Amino acid sequence: MEVENKYIRFDWAVKRMLRDKANFAVLEGLVTVLLGEKIVITELLESEGNQETSDSKFNRVDIKAKNSKDEIIIVEVQLSRQLYYLQRMLYGVSKAITEHIQIGNMYDKVKKVYSINIIYFDLGKGRDYLYHGKTVFTGVHTGDNLEVNTKEADEIKMTAPENVFPEYYIIRVNEFNQVATTPIEEWLDYLKNNRIKDDTSTPGLQEAREKLLYMTMSDADRRAYDAHMDDIMVQNDVLGTAKQEGLEQGRAEGREQGRAEGRAEGRAEGRAEGRAEGEQIKAIKIARNLKSMGLSVADIVEATGLGEDEIIEL
Repeated sequence: MEVENKYIRFDWAVKRMLRDKANFAVLEGLVTVLLGEKIVITELLESEGNQETSDSKFNRVDIKAKNSKDEIIIVEVQLSRQLYYLQRMLYGVSKAITEHIQIGNMYDKVKKVYSINIIYFDLGKGRDYLYHGKTVFTGVHTGDNLEVNTKEADEIKMTAPENVFPEYYIIRVNEFNQVATTPIEEWLDYLKNNRIKDDTSTPGLQEAREKLLYMTMSDADRRAYDAHMDDIMVQNDVLGTAKQEGLEQGRAEGREQGRAEGRAEGRAEGRAEGRAEGEQIKAIKIARNLKSMGLSVADIVEATGLGEDEIIEL
């Protein structure tokens, strides 16, 4: 039987442990499984995730690396909801590209970028736990895929745009509810449940079994890790409680409003309109309270169902 918290959460490992060259194999394994080819990380590059700030305490962490092909790999872990996450992904990739080409360089110095996003919130509609996006130019009339000329080793060759443009992977951890049988499923089981099979042969997880054991942490690291876990639990509890209270208060106020208006305008019409208006009233009240508590607009949207513009105007 697996021991609870036997393995350290991946977001903590990315921030504190996987930046050590001796532990690159764990990250290499995840990228290898996603890309379907052996990946060797040669160095870590400066990224926002290297900075310790209050707002990145537990909500977000990222790591930027370069592989043996001189390509850039961005791995980002996001724990809390963000409405403009797609724009955030695009910005991160664009910034990585421009940071690694100097003024005056030829365009052949532009690096291929892989953006791997591990998210623990509801991004939107979609039944899968893993999505992959890349750029393909398709003929509007012919339906064929465009290939373009490029120069490699003094020879003109053909290449597809997807070999140049960034690729994106979105791992929706909370959507994974399967028995882990494939390498990517084993990785999802670890990302969501901190479980690793004793007999795993999945790249990266073999090394994680040795390097990410909770019981091998120093006392100081263990205390910091436990505090990190407490922070996550408190945040999730605050959001969950706010959402539940909003639902319960809305039901109560909706019923009361429905009764009052029902007596004046008729029971059938009153119930319908009363519930709708009552829910709107309660949502506004809850939104004002949450806003005064300092919660973000995104969290208030999730808790109340109001639109972002409505909340900003309160």
